[in-house]
Amino acid sequence: MSTMLSRVADSLYWMSRYLERAEHTARLVDVALDLMPDRSEIDNERAWRRTYEGLQRPFPEHDFLDAYQMTQELTFGGTNSISAYITTARDDARHIREHMSSEMWLETNSLYLGAKEMTMKKLWRDQPHEFFNRIKQGTHLFYGIADSTMYHGEGWYFIQVGLYMERASNVAALLKAYLQDATDYRREATTSHEYVDWVSLLRSCTAFEAYCKVYTAETRLDSIAEFLLLNAEFPHSVHFAVNKMQEALIAISSATNTSEGAPINRQIGRLKSTLDYDGIDDVFAHDLGDYLSTIQSQCMQIHESIYSTYVDYSADERLAA
Repeated sequence: MSTMLSRVADSLYWMSRYLERAEHTARLVDVALDLMPDRSEIDNERAWRRTYEGLQRPFPEHDFLDAYQMTQELTFGGTNSISAYITTARDDARHIREHMSSEMWLETNSLYLGAKEMTMKKLWRDQPHEFFNRIKQGTHLFYGIADSTMYHGEGWYFIQVGLYMERASNVAALLKAYLQDATDYRREATTSHEYVDWVSLLRSCTAFEAYCKVYTAETRLDSIAEFLLLNAEFPHSVHFAVNKMQEALIAISSATNTSEGAPINRQIGRLKSTLDYDGIDDVFAHDLGDYLSTIQSQCMQIHESIYSTYVDYSADERLAA
């Protein structure tokens, strides 16, 4: 790939990652706010801590911290916020507009303008759910538009890799935040606060209705972990995301018509094989936190290989994002 094409691939990849990151953050904050009335004060603090852990963010240690402040920080607070993610995605899109469909650009710009015009006071006054729902629907619409209007060549596949790289990493981090301390995973009885936690986890992955169709409404820890980690048919499972990543990376390797993509294909193949053949008993037979950390580490290695193979210039700034 030429330097120009490498820069285009980089922008498409990160545009996609940042949009998925914005959607993921919006969903977690929306769920945390929605379930607050069903939790005690102690359980709410624990839930917000898990939200931050799931977003791989340090929990803010202030003398007084409430839902308003945490929502403001995660929505508008600096470089690691929904607003910043959408702004960065829009900047990436602006640099490579000629490589996208006009409909994709319009939706990205619409998301940006909606986030830019929103203030915390207005968001809180007009009900946060409406704003977060717009972010979620807007990103879903963007990916649907991309699928329908963009030529399915290298650029489209880099968007796919960015989307599913971000999703696999995010869901693994969220599972670790919720489940890494779980021990008695076969226990059928669920306390009331555990039930709210498991519903929160499933809703944070847009999975509650799909989970109920597969397992019924019984919230068993092993079933939830199996569904979100190993199910190959559900779009927000780690396994599904890794499968899609592999498809896109193989297509990119084929399109570039070189052998340079072979090491990446082997890396993603090893990760996919692990998820193909491990059962939930195998996962819990080891330390679940370590298992999920290994998945995150493998995703990062694949990310670094993508850069060393397809991107020609220093990525230090991007890797620190």
